[in-house]
Amino acid sequence: MCNRKWPQTRRNSERPPRRRGGNMVSRDNQLKLVNSPPGRRSFALLRAAELLQDRKGPLLSANEEDYLDAVRSGLSSSLLQRLRFDKNKLSAAADGLRQLASTPDPVGEVVERRELDAGLVLERQRVPIGTLLCIFESRPDVVMQIGALSVRSGNAVYLKGGKESRRTNDMLVSVWKEALKDADLPPQVVEGVPSREEAHALLSSQSGVDLVIPRGSRTLVQTIRASTDIPVLGHSEGVCFLYLDSEACPEKARAIAVDSKCDSPSACNSVESILVHRDFLPHLETVGHALLAEGVEIRADRWCFPHLSGPDHLIEEAGPDDGAVEYGRKCVSVRIAEDLMDAIRLVNRYGSGHTDSVVTEDELVGELFVAGVDSSSVMVNASTRFADGYRYGLGAEVGISTGRIHARGPVGMQGLMTDKWVLRGSGHVASTYSAGGPMGRTFTHRTLKKISV
Repeated sequence: MCNRKWPQTRRNSERPPRRRGGNMVSRDNQLKLVNSPPGRRSFALLRAAELLQDRKGPLLSANEEDYLDAVRSGLSSSLLQRLRFDKNKLSAAADGLRQLASTPDPVGEVVERRELDAGLVLERQRVPIGTLLCIFESRPDVVMQIGALSVRSGNAVYLKGGKESRRTNDMLVSVWKEALKDADLPPQVVEGVPSREEAHALLSSQSGVDLVIPRGSRTLVQTIRASTDIPVLGHSEGVCFLYLDSEACPEKARAIAVDSKCDSPSACNSVESILVHRDFLPHLETVGHALLAEGVEIRADRWCFPHLSGPDHLIEEAGPDDGAVEYGRKCVSVRIAEDLMDAIRLVNRYGSGHTDSVVTEDELVGELFVAGVDSSSVMVNASTRFADGYRYGLGAEVGISTGRIHARGPVGMQGLMTDKWVLRGSGHVASTYSAGGPMGRTFTHRTLKKISV
């Protein structure tokens, strides 16, 4: 006879001490979100887009205050750029919400269906992971991106931003709470985390958080990985390469190099190192002039240096670390590659596995580069700046993962989902399929057409 009693508090419901205001992400609220009619989650996204536009003035003012405080505190230029939440970012966030609201509901999607025997059917369904914790530096637009993907996929989320974006973050979290309330959904499924101490408490394995998503520097990601046993989804840094092949079109090389470096120099998909095939060196000056015209500092090795001309303060010889550094600003290394295989070797050795691109008119070179480079996104004759969830049509992104397990590359809504196996029978028992069993039944294992639940 079993004498064990049912526990009064389940492990998944355990939480750190109650926070200011008593608002907590509970498993019950997350289940209310995931079990609500899909139309409500869509409505919440559309309502959040409306509220962004309605509150544009106060939001931009709050961000301006955050920005001026950050300037006075000496925040780095790359973080200052990410801190900006201007009218363009606000408009892009609203567009992303509307795009995501128009996508098919992912919760309960049947991705595999198989008959095990007559009347015994197995399904693999997509379900939310549960409760997320996102910790990020600057970039208040993360509040809308992660919030949108979480609500759409039925996940609850804690959002811990840096103190430099506190005013903007608080206002954006309030947008989510009002949108959820208007959609008759629990507002507690999107919660801001005001202090570092509370973030540390949530990193405890007893907090009920199922996945941690860091968005920031390599140091931030490494610190979080070292301080929790909860799975962490993220990338360490964005050391992205651009390889200019011997068969590269100089005009394409110029345009792609400038866009990859200058479109958003602090972004993790911005190019940090350009590799040049020896036979392309006569055309390097064209690329160099275009970069210099945009104010880009160039760190060139001894083979590339003689092919560049411009202001002395913008061109210098590369040091030992150049070519393996994420500058996060208008600075790029330029180094020689003896051939395609040498370029692939250098990318795989010194890159971060984020995003790398090749410019070439030789189709075979492009395919060999794609096959040989071990990165989450690989481009052929295209800017590295395309490596983005919105540009990939994911609606928004959690971030870009350079890991190999669960999700890789721009992580959109599907990266916040996991599997549930559902078996429907009519009194079937496993013993009848055992070798030498009394019934001697065999499995049919027949693939069936997928249907929506």
